[in-house]
Amino acid sequence: MRKSICFITAIPGTARAFLKGHIAALSKKYDVYLVADIKSEEEVAGLALTGWHRIGIERKISIWRDIKAVWAAFRYFRKMRFDAVHSVTPKAGLVTALAAKLAGIRHRTHIFTGQVWATRRGLMRFVLKSIDKVIVLCDNHIMLDGLSQRAFMENEGVIPRGQARVFGSGSISGVDAERFVPDANARQEVRHHLGIKDSTVCFVFLGRLNRDKGIFELYEAFNRLAAERDAFLLMVGEEEEEDVSNLSAYPNIIDGKNFHYYGHTSEPEKVLNAGDVFVLPTYREGFGTSVIEAACVGLPSICSDAYGVLDAYIEGETGLRCHVGDSESLYQCMKEMYDKPEMRAEMGQKSRERALRDFNGADLTKYWVEFYKDIL
Repeated sequence: MRKSICFITAIPGTARAFLKGHIAALSKKYDVYLVADIKSEEEVAGLALTGWHRIGIERKISIWRDIKAVWAAFRYFRKMRFDAVHSVTPKAGLVTALAAKLAGIRHRTHIFTGQVWATRRGLMRFVLKSIDKVIVLCDNHIMLDGLSQRAFMENEGVIPRGQARVFGSGSISGVDAERFVPDANARQEVRHHLGIKDSTVCFVFLGRLNRDKGIFELYEAFNRLAAERDAFLLMVGEEEEEDVSNLSAYPNIIDGKNFHYYGHTSEPEKVLNAGDVFVLPTYREGFGTSVIEAACVGLPSICSDAYGVLDAYIEGETGLRCHVGDSESLYQCMKEMYDKPEMRAEMGQKSRERALRDFNGADLTKYWVEFYKDIL
């Protein structure tokens, strides 16, 4: 009889983005299920699942709804009697940890992919940090997607030293080496569509648009650079907070001339090819998947010195480092990247080589398969 694994995420998009390859490989030997706020069959299309179940899991704290989610998960786990459950994202981790322990699931795993509380203060930091501690107490297998994140969590007293796993060099899923490739045609197509000249140096950001990603420091730095050089800023991702695409405070950033807000895309590999430099001045990060995706298409990076993202690039070799919350250091990095095309090219080549060597998605999947082979 085949053993069973159930993955739990708040939204099905998380499974599609990060677990698709793992699920496909694991489904060859195990029955694999997904629990999330799944509203239709289309949301899990393409995932090699034995079955799926809908449970509404709120990203924000909502005590009554969270209790209902724990109860629903407990009932489902008791009914299905999975051999293992595996949660991703903080709230799904809390719901799963409590429900699975109460239901007597033997193997309970959570993977941490970043800490919301890292940039918070006071009571909210305490509450959110305590949630992570509860997950660690209830689960018996803990993963993290980065070495520097593990050090941070150990130093903060959330995880006992030496008890959490990081597979390979880090990352939850690695990068799809067949999808993220240098593509001259895609570069020309996107740049032509956006009116970016071949000679213009394009800085590209890909991710959720919110303050914690360093969006406002990026605008401040580019506003200075745009007054001096022929540069373009391409912002790609969903706007999560109001005003993060408001340029009124930056007179040198002109939408349609040297700036474009692309929004969400299902083809990040195509848009990344339009860039010359990838920028992520984040305040906090579990790992920084977008950095290695950009690296795989041959882009050097400018990233902050926040924990987590430190694992996604090598300062002076595959990218430059700015300081968290410091638009001046970011500006200096952007100016240096602009002024040194030979350095950009060399760093871009080394970035791709490292992404293929250390973060190939197929290799990360092998680690996950081996993990389940060991515990099941």
